[in-house]
Amino acid sequence: MAQKNNTKKWFIAGGILVLLIGGTFIGRHFAGQGVNSNKVTTLKIAHTQNYAPYDYVDDKGKHTGYEVEVLKAIDKKLPQYKFDYTGTSDEDLLIGLESGKYDIGIKGAWYTKERAQKFIIPDDPIGASVIGFTIRKDDKEKFKDIDSFAQSSGKLVPISPQNAQWNVIEDYNKKHKEHTIDLKAAESFTMADAYAWVLEGRYDAYFDIKLSFEQAVKDKDGAYHKYADQLTWVPYKGIETYPLIHRNTSNKKFVKDYTKAIKEVKNDGTLAKLSKKYFGEDVFNYVTK
Repeated sequence: MAQKNNTKKWFIAGGILVLLIGGTFIGRHFAGQGVNSNKVTTLKIAHTQNYAPYDYVDDKGKHTGYEVEVLKAIDKKLPQYKFDYTGTSDEDLLIGLESGKYDIGIKGAWYTKERAQKFIIPDDPIGASVIGFTIRKDDKEKFKDIDSFAQSSGKLVPISPQNAQWNVIEDYNKKHKEHTIDLKAAESFTMADAYAWVLEGRYDAYFDIKLSFEQAVKDKDGAYHKYADQLTWVPYKGIETYPLIHRNTSNKKFVKDYTKAIKEVKNDGTLAKLSKKYFGEDVFNYVTK
């Protein structure tokens, strides 16, 4: 009788042993599945390597600049992604994005219909580019803003229709039909030509990005600093800049994650902080809807 009881106990114990071993196997199996489901996706980020302070490679080989640092802040909020940065030329960035060599490109890019046809452009911008008019200092009381320039029939340096700046003036004219700016298509010319033409009186203003004016004219080491006593700049508004994203199914998922993350870094003050660090001011203050 005692022997039977021992046998029964052994089978019970064996059953427990089987359950323990089976449970361990199943636990490991599903744990392995969990690891696979949390796989980190690497996205290849291309940025312009000499467009400071937006995107550049510093003298220590570090990828940095306003837009790069915003993406680094976004990456911290998206553990399911790892961003791999490449500094490159503007041309390689665009060609590489179209071919799929890169997943994301940042270059201080404005929204255009042509770009939207080629790439995915998120609804939420990553930054802004402040644009306005380079004019003669003698005219600073006459041309205080874009409205006074239009109402005074100021002559604007021609703009290439392929340039996003063309669209900005065209949009202004559509909204202010009573006082439009004479918009002429440009032949090729250099920035030096534009500044010289304004000084000569051939034109009254050059539609210029604030950063470009500051680096080229105001900076003592700027290529056209010799014009600093004769030219000044007046603001119009901030034009939002966006990451350009290669069109494929997986990147559409990233756009949703980006949208959530960019709102978080905006709301927690990161965008304003980085803007003040790299531009000396919050460029979003110039953006109007």
